[in-house]
Amino acid sequence: MKEAISDLRRSLVSWRLWTLLGWLEIRQRYARSRVGPFWLTISMGVIIASIGIVYGTLFGQKLSDYLPYLAASLVMWGLFTNTVQEGSTAYISNASYIRQVATPKFIYILQVPWRNLLIFAHNVVIVVLLLAIFGVKRWDTIPLVIPGLILLIANATWMATLTGLMSARFRDFPQIVAAIMQVAFYITPIMYKPEALTKFSFIVNLNPLAYLLNVVRQPLLGEVPSMRTWGVTIAMAVIGWTVALAMTHRYHKRIAYWV
Repeated sequence: MKEAISDLRRSLVSWRLWTLLGWLEIRQRYARSRVGPFWLTISMGVIIASIGIVYGTLFGQKLSDYLPYLAASLVMWGLFTNTVQEGSTAYISNASYIRQVATPKFIYILQVPWRNLLIFAHNVVIVVLLLAIFGVKRWDTIPLVIPGLILLIANATWMATLTGLMSARFRDFPQIVAAIMQVAFYITPIMYKPEALTKFSFIVNLNPLAYLLNVVRQPLLGEVPSMRTWGVTIAMAVIGWTVALAMTHRYHKRIAYWV
């Protein structure tokens, strides 16, 4: 995996390039808009308010507990799923650069989580606002959000790396990724709490994405993630990055021909 590790190292050193590419993408998306990226915050706030009131009433939940839970779930899920889905088109959308300029390939992957972290920074304002309104249950768990967020990004990035490779080779793969993410949204405890499944709790226990959400969501809501949650997410990151680097090493030189 020397070639893939070397490419990743050179990409990390060139952080100015991929951070600039990610920032320019957001600026172009909201060019000449007075509100700019805060349209994301407004739309996310409307979604959380409407879904929270309707589903909170249907599930018989206290809004003071359900709204922060739903906000944290949707914001974290948006960060994860957008990184994976946009990663599937990272090489395809930058085909002109890849064919003309000899740059490290991971540059085009790393700009995806960076761009979505900027979007996350806009959306997390809603979570902070709801916690300010309804109160923070435990302050001592808040610092655990940082390592949890690092694990979430690390796992989303290796998935984006694999989907980017597969999509460069098979152009139908982005649609497959989108379909999988849509199914995963419904089987992952986002709009409902895990204990609501009762007899079907194995759906959550066997769902690795549930652990990825919990490692960030639980500290925000005053809970300490279990050792099992930490273990699963760390194991996913180690195994996932090993596979992603191996695949990148194997097909690194073919990317320019595929796109």
